[in-house]
Amino acid sequence: MSNYIKVLKQARELTPEEQLQLIDDLISVARHRVTAKPKRSIMELRGLGKEIWKGIDAQEYVNQERDSWNG
Repeated sequence: MSNYIKVLKQARELTPEEQLQLIDDLISVARHRVTAKPKRSIMELRGLGKEIWKGIDAQEYVNQERDSWNG
């Protein structure tokens, strides 16, 4: 028997007031799960794209970029 069926049978044994409270609580839980954003860490981006910069001197790149600003 699925958990859903078990819970539904248990819910039918509650008083109408308890059923309404259960509905409110379930809506609150579901709403939180839908609207909650997963917490992410900036550290997850560490190393991303490092292969693009392989063999490039960082200071030389910055100098070239700065030189391009002056035309």
